[in-house]
Amino acid sequence: MIKDISASIEACAAHYGDNADAMRQYLIEGQAKAVALPNRGPLTFDEHGQLDKGILDAYQTYGFYIFENVLDKNELADIEQDLAQLKQRFASENGAKTNADGEPALGVDCKAPNLLWAKSLGDPLGGTPIANGRHQVKLFEPTAASSAPKESPFVLLGSLQFSPACLRVYAQPELLKVAEAINGKDFAPFHECLFIKEPGLGAAVSWHQDGDTHWDAPEFDAQIHGFNFMAQVYGSTAVNGVWVVPGSHKKGRIDIKKLVQDTGSERIADALPIICNPGDVVICNRQLLHGSFANTGFEPRITINFGFHKRTSVLNVKGAGIHSEAVVFDEALIEKRSHALGYAIEARKAQYPNETPYQYQPLAHSKVDFSWQSNTLDKLKDYNLLDLSI
Repeated sequence: MIKDISASIEACAAHYGDNADAMRQYLIEGQAKAVALPNRGPLTFDEHGQLDKGILDAYQTYGFYIFENVLDKNELADIEQDLAQLKQRFASENGAKTNADGEPALGVDCKAPNLLWAKSLGDPLGGTPIANGRHQVKLFEPTAASSAPKESPFVLLGSLQFSPACLRVYAQPELLKVAEAINGKDFAPFHECLFIKEPGLGAAVSWHQDGDTHWDAPEFDAQIHGFNFMAQVYGSTAVNGVWVVPGSHKKGRIDIKKLVQDTGSERIADALPIICNPGDVVICNRQLLHGSFANTGFEPRITINFGFHKRTSVLNVKGAGIHSEAVVFDEALIEKRSHALGYAIEARKAQYPNETPYQYQPLAHSKVDFSWQSNTLDKLKDYNLLDLSI
């Protein structure tokens, strides 16, 4: 069942002045197209344990698929409790060393970047050289309420080191079987984060395609830059969610500036929102043209984001220098970065002892003790310095 967000659609449209009617229609039509697309349903496997062929075909066709009800109510409650505690540890404001209680802020002693802030309802990436300039155009920045803070938390990088619940979600066994089905048994990790889109505050993410290193590679294909899972804690709507252009992952690098110019606005034709309920998990090809508008509605969105690569896409490849330093990813570095998955599998096993854990082949003969212990998160400190960014 899709939640009624008519109030949020009206609130969003009201921010757009002379373009209010156009924005309202765009949201309504996009929502209708999204729910009509045949790329959502339960995560299922055939009698041989292989990912359902219909799911795989739809994912390859559209570039994304919505797995419904992957996270049950108990796990969602666990995640919400964990996230509430996490927010209490956030710095009191951007750049502060302490939280609202005067305690050391989350990640203050880390070398790797972690909590990123953005102007409320702003677009911090669009039209800037950040991330190698992939966000080519700046989206409209609505005016936030006078009571809104100047800046608010936007993205938490390296989230596994801060959140046991996120660490456990990372090792959800059926999702890892999907990763294996698409990227092979030797799939490699990529990057994890939390996207935070609070009502009236959440910033926009300008239209872009992920991926930098392989666009001109002779072996280029639609899966070469990997994919992200996007687990939804509160759901995702046409107002607060990610918008995508289905099938664009197969078109190579797109001139987004020209596309927006030809469209006549940032409301790109053929785009539609990813609409989900709490507990749904989206698999999204990183090459898919996507973005999100500022959250001017009334529903929050927090997305637990984590991605995976084909090993051939990262082994002995020089990284893009976006999520981590631009170095050549050799076997040793990839294995060390994969330790996060080993810790996650054991963390999930400790929480869900009756669940069959995923067996990650590349760590099958590792000598590392991945068992869940009181100091496991400490072992993951700054692990995102090794993100396999391509």
